[in-house]
Amino acid sequence: MKDVYEIMKEQNIILPKAPKKGGIYTPVMEFGEKFLYCSGCGPKLDNGETVIGKLGKDLTLEEGQHAARNCILNLLANLEEKTGDLNKIKRFVKVLAFVNSVDTFTDQPAVVNGGSELIHNLFGDEAGLPARSAIGTNALPGGIACEIEVLVELK
Repeated sequence: MKDVYEIMKEQNIILPKAPKKGGIYTPVMEFGEKFLYCSGCGPKLDNGETVIGKLGKDLTLEEGQHAARNCILNLLANLEEKTGDLNKIKRFVKVLAFVNSVDTFTDQPAVVNGGSELIHNLFGDEAGLPARSAIGTNALPGGIACEIEVLVELK
């Protein structure tokens, strides 16, 4: 697998600082010998950029995809803070995403593709195509557009 940081440089991707915790929890929890479970991250980046609103009412599909991408950037920042090196990731095992949406909005998988595409582009077919669930919900903390959590396996 190619160096993740080289790919990020080629694609002009800059990781934000790891987000501050929004409650009483652990951002990244180790379990077993080689697994990390990452608590859900929202789309607010360290520069203040965020995506607030409901899909199907306030936000376009593209805005939702941007929110999902931001969530993954925050998750990667948490993973880097925990491991010291994203190249230690063997593969993404599972992505669980919650999309703030109206009852009639049914494109949650397309929204989450905004984040899944980033994982795939950085980690490739073998490591970057995890199992995934994309769930619609009526509300998320602070009105954010989506929240995503991941499970990864280390090398």
